[in-house]
Parts: sequence; C-alpha cells; structure tokens
Amino acid sequence: MSHELHLLPASISLDIAERIVDGAIAAASRLGTAPMAAAVLDAGGHLVAFKRQDGVAFLRCDIAQAKAWTALAMGTSSRGSRDRLAQRPTFQAALSALSQGRFIPVPGGVLILGADRCVVGAAGMSGDASDKDEACCIEAVRAVGLLSYPAEPAPGWEDAT
Repeated sequence: MSHELHLLPASISLDIAERIVDGAIAAASRLGTAPMAAAVLDAGGHLVAFKRQDGVAFLRCDIAQAKAWTALAMGTSSRGSRDRLAQRPTFQAALSALSQGRFIPVPGGVLILGADRCVVGAAGMSGDASDKDEACCIEAVRAVGLLSYPAEPAPGWEDAT
C-alpha cells in the first residue's frame, strides 16, 4: 500500500483553463477592446490560469479575478449579482466587506459548467465595458465545448461603453 496522499483532481484542468483565458484574450483582440485581463478559477475559487494583455491597468488583474470569484461565491454570474442586488446597496457593501473587497457585482464574471451542468469554475475579465468583458468570457467558454452561465451576453453588449 502506498503512503502517498492523493488529492482530488481540480474541478477544471489547467489545460482547459488556459484555453479559456487564451480564448477570452483572442476575443478581446478580435473585437478591438481596450487591453484586458482574464482569469479562470476552479470551483473552490482558486486561480488556475491568468493572462493580461500589454498595456492593461494593473488593477484590472485583481478585478478580473474578483468578477470570477463573485460568480462562484453567489452561484450566479456577476451580472446576476448586480441585477439581484441593485436595490440593496447596504447588503452589497456588507458582502464587499465580508469578502475583503473581492465581491464585485458587475458583468464580466461567468460560471463555467460541465456537460452535466455542474459548476466546474468561473471565468472573469476586466479592461473594457463590463458587458464586453462578459461577452469575451462567454465566447471563450463555449469555444472549449463547455457551457457558461449566462449562456448569452447581455442584449446590446456590442455598443457598451
């Protein structure tokens, strides 16, 4: 009998996470967005893959991770958290304090779902209008054959400023 410990496998593989990050950056380049940062977290909220384009403002790196973390923490997209809590600013402030500032309820964080519709991680992006950030994440998740929540970008995302 081996005395080695065997940890559970990550909920999303490094290979898939890197492909999602690369796909999100590629989508941003194709759309001509401002410089972007993209992150993928596993279902436990741990960073698996991250990239940033040249020229991105350094806070965008943390924002991308926080948008993905918000999606996981709340069990919905970061857009969903914004919409659900729009009339509850005191609760939003409490969640931000409780999470040490990681709670960012704006579009750009999407859940990544496996074929069984179980959450395997989240993708987050920051750098341009939040709706464009979200659209790039959704496109990248789809490109690797997984599902995203939300499944579609917000209506009119192409014109977001």
